[in-house]
Amino acid sequence: MPLGVLSAVYKDGPIDQIARTVSVCGISMPVFWFGLILIYFFYAKFQILPGSGRLAMGIVAPERITGFLLIDSLLQGRFDAFRSAVYHIILPGFVLAFANMGVITRQIRASMLDVLQEDYIRTARASGLRKGMIIFNYALRNALIPSITLLGLALGDLLYGAVLTETIFAWPGMGTYVVTSIQTLDFPAIMGFTIVASIGYVLINLLVDLAYMLADPQIREV
Repeated sequence: MPLGVLSAVYKDGPIDQIARTVSVCGISMPVFWFGLILIYFFYAKFQILPGSGRLAMGIVAPERITGFLLIDSLLQGRFDAFRSAVYHIILPGFVLAFANMGVITRQIRASMLDVLQEDYIRTARASGLRKGMIIFNYALRNALIPSITLLGLALGDLLYGAVLTETIFAWPGMGTYVVTSIQTLDFPAIMGFTIVASIGYVLINLLVDLAYMLADPQIREV
């Protein structure tokens, strides 16, 4: 979202060119290919970040409380496990984010460009309002209305995108579990994943409807 806003505000400038290039790359590159590229450069070639797993070798996982390594390690004061978990989540998290960042950036940019041409924005500028107030209080709030649906769909796609990402980075999550279930023809597990993903989509759509009410006062009044 910030990248799309900056791209619209500084149209045809260096920031806009960078944002458009990043968005095109995010739309064009498949998740599995982009993940392998990151593993090659950051793990195999430069050895900056770990390539797979959730914790480094030799670090014992914290006792299970919530199931989230970052939260469980902090609750138990296991800062070595927390630091290792952070390093291991950077690459898969970036891959999941980058896959949807291109579409969201382009949508936010297009919506912002349309809103910035509206008469009330010109009136706000002529009234001497600060640029930041015009962008965030008036333009962005109205530009988000057509983009909220896309944001909700992007959150839903993360459930299915995690299947490829977890397989590539060897994460013992729901994605790896369903891949193993497909390979072993474990149909109840496959059906369970489908139900969980479907429930996730339904809840996300509910949140999208609520977000419409917060973003658009006219919908709230109806």
